[in-house]
Amino acid sequence: MGRALGLMCGAGVLPARMAAQARRRGWRVVAFAFGDAPGLDAHADRTVTSRLADLAPVLATLAEERVAAALFSGKFWLGDVLRVRAGDHVGRAIAASAGSLAERPLAETVVSTLAALGIEVLDQRAFLGDWIEGAGCWTTRKPTDAEWDDVRRGLALARRCADLGVGQTVVLRQGVVAAVEALEGTTEAVRRGAALAGRGAVVAKAVARDNDYRFDTPTIGPDTVRAAAEGGVATIGVEAGRVLLLERESMVEAADRSGISLVGVD
Repeated sequence: MGRALGLMCGAGVLPARMAAQARRRGWRVVAFAFGDAPGLDAHADRTVTSRLADLAPVLATLAEERVAAALFSGKFWLGDVLRVRAGDHVGRAIAASAGSLAERPLAETVVSTLAALGIEVLDQRAFLGDWIEGAGCWTTRKPTDAEWDDVRRGLALARRCADLGVGQTVVLRQGVVAAVEALEGTTEAVRRGAALAGRGAVVAKAVARDNDYRFDTPTIGPDTVRAAAEGGVATIGVEAGRVLLLERESMVEAADRSGISLVGVD
């Protein structure tokens, strides 16, 4: 039996996929389900229902299972993260040590807490296979020259926002920014920006230069494309080699049906 991997699972389909990938690599997967992760039980050796407000049992199980490494996967909602501060003694200690529930200080404190137990936090990309795409246009429709201008401008702005810890997504049209992602996430930012910009908007998603892939792999998926289609978005541009395309085939099919260009840019 392989070494034990503690899979910290937020919501969505990624935890089950990453659990399957970990098993193929010889890990024994102990999954901590903090959110709704469909299909997780089929790929985990043990699944423990968990809450961010109740972390002491998580640490106890990590020790009991002699977990050697931890892997974070899926969506952790802000409302749940905020409960850490009002949680049990472990959560309160982590929040106090971090001094902030902003992503970077909180992540660094989690790493040090797990390191004290002899547990290494792994880079998510090692378990994502080929789901992070290189440069190219993946849809039938290609961006117009004007849309390419917006893609390039949007990616430059999105990188700056990501570097500042604000968000990773910008929605714009003809050079005018309609929305910048904040706490709501990519899909809701797309809805808000498309409503303001009108038909023909461009969505750009980029990544901070020092993004910590142990805790966050920037992602777009079918929900993003559906929101873009509903809002009349013309093109979605992402930073090539750094953004995960979740359920790529269905996402591209949905984009093609709606006449949306989907591109990766170096």
